[in-house]
Amino acid sequence: MQQGSVLDKKFLKQFGKADILYSWGVLHHTGHMYVAFENVADMVADNGYLFLAIYNDQGNTSKQWKWIKEQHSKSSYIIKAILEYGALFRLWILTFTKDFLKSGNPFKSWFTYGKNNRGMSAWHDVVDWVGGYPFEVAKPEEVFNFFKQKSFDLQFLKTCAGGLGCNEYVFRFKKK
Repeated sequence: MQQGSVLDKKFLKQFGKADILYSWGVLHHTGHMYVAFENVADMVADNGYLFLAIYNDQGNTSKQWKWIKEQHSKSSYIIKAILEYGALFRLWILTFTKDFLKSGNPFKSWFTYGKNNRGMSAWHDVVDWVGGYPFEVAKPEEVFNFFKQKSFDLQFLKTCAGGLGCNEYVFRFKKK
């Protein structure tokens, strides 16, 4: 087993070039997202694919989440709990309300959440969200332009329509 950083070019060199490089929801937690972009771009073989999921930039909302996440990372257990329950309310109140109106059970989605493809309980997902610091974001066009300058063609893009979550990209590298 090895442990290393996507920010460490020397560490990454040992892996050579990859036909498929997959980094789903990781590079925006490095504290140096564009350095990480640079490093993974160098790892993709000619005609290879790069799969990315990067947090969507929501402007002021993203700045507020960054502040919350930063506070969570350096706070006492009491403050962390307050931030986690505040996030629970913010992230789940609409779902609780919809579930109650549709089924009479406000916790229907909460209790079935672990059956989704993430394999995480709803509570652990809330804690994971609030605790995910460093936290960087990008607009789709920023990610697209960065990789276009590196000779990557966008093959697929799924956005959050301006909302919370990750925009998903599939790029293909073509040597010039």
